[in-house]
Amino acid sequence: MIKAGIIGATGYAGGELVRILANHHDVEIKWLGSRSYIDQKYYEIYRNMFRIVDDICRDDHLEELAGQVDVIFTATPQGYLASRLNETLLSKTKFIDLSADYRIKDVSVYEEWYKMEHKSPELLEQSVYGLCELYREQIRNTRLLANPGCYTTCSILTTYPLVKEGLIDPNTLIIDAKSGTSGAGRGAKTDNLFCEVNENIKAYGVLTHRHTPEIEEQLSYACGKDVKLIFTPHLVPMNRGILVTAYADLCRNITYEEIRAVYDKYYADECFVRVLDIDVCPETKWVEGSNYVDINFKTDSRTNRVVMMGALDNIVKGAAGQAVQNMNLMFGLPETEGLQLIPMFP
Repeated sequence: MIKAGIIGATGYAGGELVRILANHHDVEIKWLGSRSYIDQKYYEIYRNMFRIVDDICRDDHLEELAGQVDVIFTATPQGYLASRLNETLLSKTKFIDLSADYRIKDVSVYEEWYKMEHKSPELLEQSVYGLCELYREQIRNTRLLANPGCYTTCSILTTYPLVKEGLIDPNTLIIDAKSGTSGAGRGAKTDNLFCEVNENIKAYGVLTHRHTPEIEEQLSYACGKDVKLIFTPHLVPMNRGILVTAYADLCRNITYEEIRAVYDKYYADECFVRVLDIDVCPETKWVEGSNYVDINFKTDSRTNRVVMMGALDNIVKGAAGQAVQNMNLMFGLPETEGLQLIPMFP
């Protein structure tokens, strides 16, 4: 039985981790860390956990926790883990970090986009980017896992096959993405109040969103050259979901069948990536509550461009579900264990 601790257990991603791990046959949750609710019963915060999770919330004593568990999930703000983690802690247990602290290998890029000093850059070299569909073998052998962001997971998986195979010019790539409000976290913010969000849609972080360099870095690895792209996120009035619509120039005339064969090459055997039937557009409602990513595309012979589309649940495959998928790989378990979540509807 894997013993797990969760720091940030009362945020949306942390709460989803608890929900998933509570039904995982090979995991026992030993520590629910939350500075905001110390000594309060977990089910008093999330009433859906009544008579399911009876433990109290504790502080984030990493040094004490590391000696008690096999893996620590940190669903914490940027900078938290980087300021606390060291070789001594890593020698005791494995870490799966849901923040951006170890996703970007170039520390100067991280510091430029996140406007903070990275406190443990010496650990970046040994971290593994936790996109299972791309880095499965590296994930199996790591002790420091950088769980990807929700926008980035959807954007990368949607565009990666065509970038990798050289079928599109990645520097013409424009990614339009939309997220439900849970992506902004559980903290009280005026911009996320019901009256601010309801009956509204808005772009934000235009040309400055911090997931941009993460997407660029991973797609640069895919094509072997630096990629610069436009990424524009939008906030929409729904609880969950990411919808990505990406546009790029094709490098040559290419048929639907050829592009479909490329997507099938990368994803036909993937348990959580579903390439949809021709002309079916991904929708967030068909992945909600699950670890699935739905992907499809359309080609435009008139402009010689391709439109790539993807949808996922931002706090499952975009956060907690992907973290559990990574944990399964790190501990030699079936990748789908605890994640056989059929999408909810309605």
